[in-house]
Amino acid sequence: MKIVGLTGGIGSGKTTVAGFFKDLQVPVYIADDAGKRLMKTSEEIRNKIISLFGQAAYDGNQPDRKYIASRVFNDAEQLQKLNQIIHPAVETDFREWVSRQEAKYVIYEAAILFETGSYKKCDLSILVTAPQKLRIERLQKRDQSTKDEIRQRMDNQWSDEKKAELADFIIKNEELKDTRLQVEHIHNKILKAGQNC
Repeated sequence: MKIVGLTGGIGSGKTTVAGFFKDLQVPVYIADDAGKRLMKTSEEIRNKIISLFGQAAYDGNQPDRKYIASRVFNDAEQLQKLNQIIHPAVETDFREWVSRQEAKYVIYEAAILFETGSYKKCDLSILVTAPQKLRIERLQKRDQSTKDEIRQRMDNQWSDEKKAELADFIIKNEELKDTRLQVEHIHNKILKAGQNC
């Protein structure tokens, strides 16, 4: 079974693209959702995060996301430590999930697929792109964030140009109808490649 990584900068629409793959009956694993779930359900992760950020990081079993975000936002070292707690747990969870799937390939959707080197564990990778202006508009609608806040978050991610050098496929996500066609085209290519193996 092939593992296909799916990524894109914030506001690029990778969740929409993941939904189009789901429509084609492709199993989709969303790493960010898994991380949030594991932060709530794993006692080991909870204890490690509390020892890193203090008791204020949790209210009972519920992580205080705003507090944790405020601690890592401008601190690359703390962010790296947090990622070192969550990423291995997500990877284990993903492997268990893959073992239960029966499709020709699965999608592994992760915001920082290239930045973390996770793409090396995938057979193929897809990058979702969109013009910056459109991405900012989407995020303002979705999160009620200011342009400055959005640009700051974008600056913390690799540029599309840097990611494109590592991607096997690039989806330009501007018009949904066109995006769906691009997804179908890639889907068929992956299935055909699988038949030739």
